[in-house]
Amino acid sequence: MKNLYLILILLVTLASCKSPEARMPESVKSGSFLKESAERNKKLNALEQKMIESIMESNPDKDYIASENGFWYFYTNKVESDTLQPVFGDVIDFDFNVSNLEGSEIYASENKTYVMDKEELFTGLREGLKLMKPSESVTFIFPSQIAYGYYGDENKIGTNVPLICEVTLNNINKNND
Repeated sequence: MKNLYLILILLVTLASCKSPEARMPESVKSGSFLKESAERNKKLNALEQKMIESIMESNPDKDYIASENGFWYFYTNKVESDTLQPVFGDVIDFDFNVSNLEGSEIYASENKTYVMDKEELFTGLREGLKLMKPSESVTFIFPSQIAYGYYGDENKIGTNVPLICEVTLNNINKNND
């Protein structure tokens, strides 16, 4: 009986030493979500591009400039003599109002003080301000991906809304660091 008990323990011990087997996945994802998302974004960008081009064509008196950062702008008041433009750390004071491409005002004229590249501001406006000089007024047209994008501003600007921003740069206080 004692031998039978030892054999039984030996068999249980050997059976329990088996290494675990990998479980096969029940379904295989092929990355289709990412492909679909990319296609959706391409279609959205093409639609916004057509809308923006339509606005520019309907205003032939405006001299639109395409920026390297993917937005368009024209000067309402251009300053030729000054060469001062904001850079990292400068404190700027500017007025702006925001509307959608249909011209409906989203935010009425607001005054804002902003430390260049040290505070949060949507990409398009941050890059647009870097092009401006004191006393200049510029109208920017931002596609949604460089405005507030998918999330909006969680207040008045919804998902994927291209924006028109009229901006006047009032003052630049240079960073002395």
